[in-house]
Amino acid sequence: MAEASYTPRVFSGIQPSGNLHLGNYLGALKRFVDMQESDAQTIYCMVDLHAITVWQEPEKLRHATRELCAGFIAAGLDAKKSILFNQSQVAEHAQLAWIFNCVARMGWMKRMTQFKDKAGKNAENASLGLFGYPALMAADILVYHATHVPVGEDQKQHLELTRDIAMKFNHDYGVDFFPITEPVIEGAATRVMSLRDGSKKMSKSDPSDLSRINLTDDADTIAKKIRKAKTDPEPLPSEIDGLEARPEARNLVNIYAALADMSVEAVMADVGGRAFSEFKPMLADLAVAKLAPISDEMARLMRDVGEIDRILSQGADKARAIAAPILSQTYEIVGMVGAGVR
Repeated sequence: MAEASYTPRVFSGIQPSGNLHLGNYLGALKRFVDMQESDAQTIYCMVDLHAITVWQEPEKLRHATRELCAGFIAAGLDAKKSILFNQSQVAEHAQLAWIFNCVARMGWMKRMTQFKDKAGKNAENASLGLFGYPALMAADILVYHATHVPVGEDQKQHLELTRDIAMKFNHDYGVDFFPITEPVIEGAATRVMSLRDGSKKMSKSDPSDLSRINLTDDADTIAKKIRKAKTDPEPLPSEIDGLEARPEARNLVNIYAALADMSVEAVMADVGGRAFSEFKPMLADLAVAKLAPISDEMARLMRDVGEIDRILSQGADKARAIAAPILSQTYEIVGMVGAGVR
């Protein structure tokens, strides 16, 4: 059987759960923008179906979906270069997810660490959607025959499941139909840590607003949070190895490197040995220069949600033009009557 040839295509999605922060920007949005300039077709999604695996207030979900789209655009994504849409407008995601529910095995799902983390001790009370959502994530990716997915370390296990589902489908039906998608995990700050505790990931759920830089923060707030970021009393080490046992110092250096598009080695060659009283103002100036324009543009876009809705609708039409034929071929392979006429 000849190996299938797939169009280079990047897919990734973010849940519209509100409060986009620096970790989302450096770990995802900035990389999305870089990939937009590659030879691959780029498809980026606000995954609102994933969001409702836990309870969402409807009006807040609508607001968060539009705000996430505003964040995508303000960060540099161009609706003329990338396809931008919200997941629920393209029904093929949910339709392919059902096929994958029947391909994936219960044992695979039970091994997903994120379900255990999110469900906690009361797993019996978690939604079926929360348990099964890795199959929907696989459908999100494979309904476009995506060849590459930029993901954070915390989603790597789910992408491995996507590959398992693709291989099992191809094997079970004797086809070479779904690609074995490659993860793209790179960059100095793919995992941005809290400004108050360098051992914890930056999170919107942290009770302290000083733990994160929100993409809606203005320039003064950004600078203040950098100045107040937790550090230790020693100056920065002169060598990169000296960062290993100093999580707060390592986090701030990683953030600087990512914002400046520099390697950590290059940053340390410049700032190694400096006191935090000297380094923090440098980082604050850089963060304000990079992030304040995003905050301003998000605010402008949110004043015209009609334009955001038009972008999402147009993006959904473009996404569906790719997804519908792939779903139809999937149905044909599985043996659904009438699949070929869709």
